[in-house]
Amino acid sequence: MSGLSKYLLYWRTTVVRDREIVDAVVHPDHRGPSPELRDALAVWPGTRYWADGGDGGRLVLIRSLMPAPRERWWLHITLFVVTFFTVWMSGAILAGASIRIPAFSAATFGPAVADWVTDLRPGLGFAVALMGILLVHELGHYIVARRYGINTSPPYFLPWPPVFFLSLIGTIGAFIRLRSPIVDRRQLMDVGAAGPWAGFAVTVVVLILGLMSSELVSGAGRTAQFITFPGHYQLYLGDSLVMWGVRQLVVGDGVVHLNPLAFAGWIGLFVTMLNLLPLGQLDGGHVMYALFGAKQGRLGALVFLGMLALSIVWKFWLLWAILVLLLGRGRLSHPSVLDRHLPLPRSRRPLGWATIVLFAATFTPAPFLV
Repeated sequence: MSGLSKYLLYWRTTVVRDREIVDAVVHPDHRGPSPELRDALAVWPGTRYWADGGDGGRLVLIRSLMPAPRERWWLHITLFVVTFFTVWMSGAILAGASIRIPAFSAATFGPAVADWVTDLRPGLGFAVALMGILLVHELGHYIVARRYGINTSPPYFLPWPPVFFLSLIGTIGAFIRLRSPIVDRRQLMDVGAAGPWAGFAVTVVVLILGLMSSELVSGAGRTAQFITFPGHYQLYLGDSLVMWGVRQLVVGDGVVHLNPLAFAGWIGLFVTMLNLLPLGQLDGGHVMYALFGAKQGRLGALVFLGMLALSIVWKFWLLWAILVLLLGRGRLSHPSVLDRHLPLPRSRRPLGWATIVLFAATFTPAPFLV
């Protein structure tokens, strides 16, 4: 701090785990910042930002106090590859492919693998689309967290064999670990909102492409879209405002038989909605705490009660409510950030309100109807 102290009125230094955080008020003569302060900041060995979103004088400086941890890239890559494979198998099953169990041997290994890949080929588009949505979602969190100097892990992908419990998509999701505390509500807003918006952008593209090649069928259905499993088992899918709007734009009125690519887009909207529930440490909980502080806990309790009520129309809302409660260790409120008194900059409030609108636009009261 010796090179910067002459530009500051006062500052507070906090050391947490592996980082030093300096919350400073810049001297009025050097706000803007001045050329001298700009040059001094250019050599700061870490990240920095104006806490009030402009040149109001509140500056946050963050630097690491120890080398970055060695990531177990072998584990993250292995989980990604295995998850891609299970999602690929699910996509092939959704496409009506017959999956044969190959008889591997030293003499027939190559042909057996080639035959297996041929069996799985119809599910490749589904796998690329869905894994792309999940990957971009997690990279949105990861890149913004790294921008703020937060010690965060690469994404962990969670495979789920499609032959067990009638798994629809071959995965139960992905996540990253934030190994450093969040400093303030600005960081929380940016990190929490980045994932849903990044994933949503890819989802809309996938959904449009999928609907363009889906089949518009005659007659009425329980909902406006459905998928078909082998054996002609039909699963009807609920609607959200985004799904309705994109469907009207691409195919118009009628019942749509979704192909696997369009179903990947529908799943992308569903994942966005679940993540944006304003509970605990879900993405929606991050955003709501960043906007409203401790009031998020009361809102989370109301949403939790709403999920219990909605379990009348879709029983899995009850399961999701219990899961969220377990993940939050019995708490629906979001844990405090380090500097809970520092308000969210005005420049970040539109992002928060837009994210609430995104949740409302992707919300589906009854996602699955048999």
